[in-house]
Amino acid sequence: MERCLGAPLTAQFTTATTLVAGLAKAHGERRLDEKLLALSKPKLLIVDELGYLPLEPDAAHLFFQLVSRRYETGAMLITSNRSVAEWGTVFADPVVATAILDRLLHHSHVLTIRGDSYRLRAKRNSGLIRPPVGDRPPVGSASLRPVTDGTNLQPTS
Repeated sequence: MERCLGAPLTAQFTTATTLVAGLAKAHGERRLDEKLLALSKPKLLIVDELGYLPLEPDAAHLFFQLVSRRYETGAMLITSNRSVAEWGTVFADPVVATAILDRLLHHSHVLTIRGDSYRLRAKRNSGLIRPPVGDRPPVGSASLRPVTDGTNLQPTS
C-alpha cells in the first residue's frame, strides 16, 4: 500500500451524471472514441453518485463502453448509494448491469458503509434534527419529516 501511495498516479474525478452527459454529447458529435480514449488515460477514474439517478438505456450503454474500455487497463473507484443488487434498475437493463458488474467486480474490492450519511450525522450532532423516539432509524434512512412544532426535522423510518 505504501508503495502505491508514493507512486505517481494520474486521476480524474467526475459525477456519474456529468460523465454520461459528456459521453452522450461526444456520441452525438461523433467523437465517442476520442472521449473514451481520454477517459481511459488516467490510472484512476473516480465516478461519484452512480445510481443517485437511474440512467436511461442509451446512457447505460455508453457507461458500459467506458467500463469495457478501462477493464484491466485502469482502476475505477465508484461511489453509489445503491447496492450492486439494485444496479439492474439503475441501468434500466439487467443485461447491461450484469455486463458492467462482471467487469467491475472481477478485480475489485467492494466496501459497504452502513449508517447515516456524514451530512445527516453532522446535522443530528448540531441539534438541527433530532433522532426519532425509541430505536434509531433503519440503516440508510435519510427521509426527513417535520417535528410537531415544525422547527426541526427528524428522520422517518
